[in-house]
Amino acid sequence: MKVLKFGGTSVGSAERMQHVAHLIDDGVQKIVVLSAMSGTTNMLLQAADYIKLGNHTGAADVINTLERKYENETTILLKTEQQHTYVWDKLCSMFAAMRSLIMQPYSLQLEKQMVAFGEQMSTCMFTACLQEQNMDAVLLSALEFMRINADGEPDMTLTTQLLKEQLKKHGNHQIIVTQGFICLNDKEQTDNLKRGGSDYSASIIGACIDAEEIQIWTDIDGMHNNDPRYVEDTKPVPQLSFEEAAELAYFGAKILHPTCILPAKMKSIPVRLLNTLDPAAPGTLISNNYKKGRIEAVAAKDGIAVVRIQSDRMLLAYGFLSRVFAVFEQHKTAIDLIATSEVAVSMSIDNLSHIGEIVEDLRKLGTVSFETGLSIISVVGDLRSDNLGFEAKVTDALKDIPVRMISYGGSDHNISLLVRTDDKVRALRALSKTIF
Repeated sequence: MKVLKFGGTSVGSAERMQHVAHLIDDGVQKIVVLSAMSGTTNMLLQAADYIKLGNHTGAADVINTLERKYENETTILLKTEQQHTYVWDKLCSMFAAMRSLIMQPYSLQLEKQMVAFGEQMSTCMFTACLQEQNMDAVLLSALEFMRINADGEPDMTLTTQLLKEQLKKHGNHQIIVTQGFICLNDKEQTDNLKRGGSDYSASIIGACIDAEEIQIWTDIDGMHNNDPRYVEDTKPVPQLSFEEAAELAYFGAKILHPTCILPAKMKSIPVRLLNTLDPAAPGTLISNNYKKGRIEAVAAKDGIAVVRIQSDRMLLAYGFLSRVFAVFEQHKTAIDLIATSEVAVSMSIDNLSHIGEIVEDLRKLGTVSFETGLSIISVVGDLRSDNLGFEAKVTDALKDIPVRMISYGGSDHNISLLVRTDDKVRALRALSKTIF
């Protein structure tokens, strides 16, 4: 069995849903994971923000606007009166539940309940669309099986058990539709997977059932070898290893979240990135295989700051770096890149929410400076040290661009360089011209 995930733009309108329905009508059994219709999650978050501010009228206006949109899309999507009436009654119940939340005190739990309606509405509509076209489809709520633990991480054991129980009940259907993103937490409350969202859901489901393949359908034909927003003539990368894909995703490739392929990697289940607008395009296949002796792609990540601490106490001392890292751990801030010398250490971060407290605490250990407005440029591929000349190609391409930091050797698949964001586009184009 395959698992197919379709993002918000892929099911962003009645016409797009009908297109996806036609796309998956191939007679092969599958689980289909859907995101909310594009724009819906943002509007639900906006309604929750109004509730937080005590502006109940504002929240009601957002929900009313959303209801009118869904009424129109449902009318376009469903042609038979029976299906239309059934689905619209379901959606009206959901909108009534949203309105009941407006008068409750704001909490993070309320926000999670509000946001969960997006996926529940899209899957309700899409399943009815399939059934109206005489496809053997059933809707399986993700809240029946998707679980996270007290740390907010997927509970794979419990999720696998519950999903298999549900498949015993519904597994005779050809198409099983479920929601991405949403789940229940260890307190049996509505929650979500946060990082990776629906992609993460598809990967978890695929791992739980030992799927033949996981397909992530978006509106771009795979992961490109550079950022097409800034570089002309980029091309999809036909094949990547799990490690290469994770590096690219972490360092800026927006098509995929780095954590979402981990469950698939653990079970060695191939992940294929495909384009709903061009289904015939081969896309990108992510697996345990990789092409030797090749640089595959370049990605960029913005919003980076570098923190530098200098101290003579580092010289020939042990334990100094652990105290530095403890500061970042205390403020729940992850480090992207690190470079050290005898008396100084530089670290890049992409979360600046605690930068003031971090700098203050680090000043107890040495002289601290920090710089913002930076970007990480990552070159990904088979970058083992015995592939002579690859690092020279990268540095030669950037010979006219000031580089703040270089990270090489921490991974066999990545060379990362820190540059000013103002120089990012120039760096991406120079790398593309030199490498590809």
